[in-house]
Amino acid sequence: MKLIGLIFWFYLVFSHPVNAAPRIAVLNFELLDVTLLPNAPEELTRTASMKPLLEQAISRLGNYEIVQISINDQNTATAGVGYLFNFNDIAAKLGKQSGADWVVVGQHSKHSFLYSYVMAHLINVKNQNLAGDFPTELKGTHPKVTERGINALAKKLTARIMQLADSSLKHAP
Repeated sequence: MKLIGLIFWFYLVFSHPVNAAPRIAVLNFELLDVTLLPNAPEELTRTASMKPLLEQAISRLGNYEIVQISINDQNTATAGVGYLFNFNDIAAKLGKQSGADWVVVGQHSKHSFLYSYVMAHLINVKNQNLAGDFPTELKGTHPKVTERGINALAKKLTARIMQLADSSLKHAP
């Protein structure tokens, strides 16, 4: 009987991860196109590519777990374009339902045919606060430009998550 108790104790002690990978949910990016020919199919496709590109880039940068939030859940939580981008608490609740630690809410803002901006908010699910605001300029529309911009965004996001994680470890009792 003592052997079973000892095995159970070891299981409890060593089965919990010491440093669990941060769980990040990336929402679908919204297109805000105010050019003379808004919402062209190419721009809609480009914007739709940003979520998977960002998820892949984050995964390549370290030990992060990507959490999926269904498009139905995202659509149910929003009241229109820009809603989740502007209401951190609603985005955080959506992330919490899916078990995420962080939520990335993004917009692709296009004001010109020459450039656009990918704007991302990093939301801390635990306290429902904005942890960072990351605008990234894209000069041109070529897929490589989008990929480079998203890779740069992923570096900014993960650096901020690590900064906040290090900060919370220093202040932990």
